[in-house]
Amino acid sequence: MTNNSLLSHRKEEPENGILYLVGTPIGNLNDISPRALNILQNVSLVACEDTRQTRKIFHKFNISNNLISFNKENSFNKIPKLINDLKSGKSIAVVSDAGMPGICDPGENIVNKVKSEGIDVICIPGACAAITALVTSGMTSSKFIFEGFLPKRKIEREKILFEISKNEKTTVIYESPHRLKKLLNELLDYCGGNREIIVARELTKKHEEHVGNNIENVLKFFEEKEVIGEITLVIKGIDKKKNQAINKSDLKRDLIELTSAGLTLSAASRYLAKKYGIKKSIIYNLV
Repeated sequence: MTNNSLLSHRKEEPENGILYLVGTPIGNLNDISPRALNILQNVSLVACEDTRQTRKIFHKFNISNNLISFNKENSFNKIPKLINDLKSGKSIAVVSDAGMPGICDPGENIVNKVKSEGIDVICIPGACAAITALVTSGMTSSKFIFEGFLPKRKIEREKILFEISKNEKTTVIYESPHRLKKLLNELLDYCGGNREIIVARELTKKHEEHVGNNIENVLKFFEEKEVIGEITLVIKGIDKKKNQAINKSDLKRDLIELTSAGLTLSAASRYLAKKYGIKKSIIYNLV
């Protein structure tokens, strides 16, 4: 088992046989900490998502060390070798292209395996796009849901979009620039145009941008633009205490969900009509 009593007495880093998760900048390279630089310079090797990205940091801060590729495609094949290296006394740093390793990248896989072998894992904290976007959005941050990148499979994707449309908590999503408009149109369909949203682009970089304030306006903003850069979306949760406008897309999703669960169209329409105080025929005719 991991000797947790040792963790509070560590003085000189890096130590032998330790896996270090090192947070790196999400844009502005000056955001990296002196502690992170020390680890990257002095561990036995650095496992990075993309060696080209990590070399940018190494070049700026005159770091020289052994780099190996450790990404989604090769991580499971490389984990056994890295565990053997740790057991032999080597220290290893894991970094992602940007931000905290383990958030939407293979860092999560190695931590689980390493800890199961009784090897200590130390995090050198750093920037995270999800938290950066969340705290600058002005939306509730004490309770939030992080979805990362939404799944591409239609059934799984629609399930999460439906959950977002009904969620009272703030939701944070990552998206690639070439798929942003598609996601915004999906959110328009599920959440309605008035749902509050902030699209944060190129966080901490020269052209950082925060676009709001609701889905309809954000769609108009990006409609004729070429979207580039890293994208983080922050979506406000619904307020169930207030009377919210009932749009047809919401009713249709509810109707589909109920009929999929086994209710007849007539029974589902009758239930929703009573729930929302509208005519049954309005709901029935949605399908």
